[in-house]
Amino acid sequence: MRCPFCAHEDSQVKDSRPSEDGAVIRRRRQCEGCGARFTTFERIQLRELTVVKGDGRREVFEREKLGRSVYTAVRKRPIDGVRIEQLISGIQRQLETLGDAEVSSRQIGGFVMDGLKGLDSVAYIRFASVYKEFAEPRDFEEFAGNVTEAADPTHPRLPIGE
Repeated sequence: MRCPFCAHEDSQVKDSRPSEDGAVIRRRRQCEGCGARFTTFERIQLRELTVVKGDGRREVFEREKLGRSVYTAVRKRPIDGVRIEQLISGIQRQLETLGDAEVSSRQIGGFVMDGLKGLDSVAYIRFASVYKEFAEPRDFEEFAGNVTEAADPTHPRLPIGE
């Protein structure tokens, strides 16, 4: 593993431990050139995925990009980071086990929506506002009303402003 500080080619593993329910191995390394320590994460990748965008463009799937989307939705919400990482890993595993080398951005968005729905209703609505391209405040109101009704069908809804 190349050192991120001096670019020396060799590093020595000082400590390894599983994290994220054994789906990831965390390794502490020390550069043999400069002696700096750094951490790497090793995770299983079943296949190389290509994301087909709405306009037909194709991009290589990036877990980091998926993570940024999820973390933006859950920003400032009381959700444990481990649960967020488990959600991201679960979505990636679902995508890799679909059996196709190509996956649409809509499919990915659907998996994120499903995951966030069970995690946090505010994050779910935030993500939905981008995924479903809300254009007006009324879109938020209707969607949030459906989320509230699904969570508690006996709770009467009041119109906003009352």
